[in-house]
Amino acid sequence: MSEVHPNIALLQRLDLRDLAASRHLFAKDVIWHYANPNLPELQGDYHGVDGVRTFFEAISATSGGSFEVHPVSATPVGNELVVVQSRNTLAFRGKPVAIDVVVVWRIVDGRIAEVWDIVPGDTREREHA
Repeated sequence: MSEVHPNIALLQRLDLRDLAASRHLFAKDVIWHYANPNLPELQGDYHGVDGVRTFFEAISATSGGSFEVHPVSATPVGNELVVVQSRNTLAFRGKPVAIDVVVVWRIVDGRIAEVWDIVPGDTREREHA
């Protein structure tokens, strides 16, 4: 049995629905970069844990509270990076959809320091049953 990489173990403890409980996992000056041409009003950089919380509150509001992250794979790259592929589900423009997303996490000194949340520009999301 192989040991779980420490950065993946850190991400497994992260609760995106309760960032107050996960605050200790983030660096004080964390930056969350969000790229999604389908939601240009949310694109940009979010600074600090409060900025990350604001981002997830906006995603929740946009999706009517239906936003969920379903990790598919997580690959550590060196000592700082983890690349996660996830299938995110949400109600978007009145339809349930599933979107494949890549998130690159940079973890420094045991804390999440920077995140690149990348949603493809292809607007042909799959309807989610």
